[in-house]
Amino acid sequence: MAEWHIGVIGGSGLYQPGALDDAQEIPVGSAFGKPSGPVTTGRIAGVRFTFIARHGPGHALSPSYVNYRANIDALKRCGVTDILAISAIGSLAEEMEPGQFVAVDQLIDRTTGRERSFFGDGIVAHVPMADPICPRLSGYAIKAAKKTEATVHETGTYVAIEGPQFSTRAESLMYRSWGAHVIGMTAMPEARLAREAELPYALLGMVTDYDCWRDAVADVDVADILAVMQANADIARNTLQELASVLPKTRKASPIDTVLETAIVTPPEHWAAEATTRLDAVAGRLVKAVPQQGG
Repeated sequence: MAEWHIGVIGGSGLYQPGALDDAQEIPVGSAFGKPSGPVTTGRIAGVRFTFIARHGPGHALSPSYVNYRANIDALKRCGVTDILAISAIGSLAEEMEPGQFVAVDQLIDRTTGRERSFFGDGIVAHVPMADPICPRLSGYAIKAAKKTEATVHETGTYVAIEGPQFSTRAESLMYRSWGAHVIGMTAMPEARLAREAELPYALLGMVTDYDCWRDAVADVDVADILAVMQANADIARNTLQELASVLPKTRKASPIDTVLETAIVTPPEHWAAEATTRLDAVAGRLVKAVPQQGG
């Protein structure tokens, strides 16, 4: 049993002054480069929350330029136990309307050129990703969002595209044919890296628009997206307040907490010293228990 410490990845508007008790903004470094910005940590109804703005202060980073590894590593260094991502998404399904929320439960990765793993240079690991979303944390997020009277779809498959451009109509129709329900640009490799860092991950998506598969509807427009995001900001903030109230008082262990125990295939005697140093937070539970060897 342990305390919950929820890491939240989303926009800076989620933690406006007054939302957190004892709020502190802290610069955090990472062995994997520069995170998107400082973290803001504090408590909501006694539960520790630590926030990082995915796109940086002022939304200065496009999805392709976000250092996902550094962000996850920084949250791990802060001691978070679980991660809730809050993201804007487009809809590929008629029933998932702008203004509604989707608790994503599956992911399709169409991103290219992003660093997808903490491992591979000195220590190799293969974590399972069949079910990339933590059902326990997602369930609490759903319960919390419903308490705000938001319309929440409890499942949905998210296709992650590279961006920053939106899809062509042919691509949008193809993703629908694959069974995808929503589309975005940031869930991957974020979810992959959270799993490698042994952090249960859930994603609550805010539907901002219908993607361009609907012939009778105009192309995706950024102004419309921003308007819906602004309208939903209070719901997202209230959801975090409610999440603090629906979480059990103590956190029971999750299988994801120890996923690396069967994922690392490089024998400890062959672990490179440089790799163990880089992984002192992500896999610190394991690498700190083994004397550094190799080089």
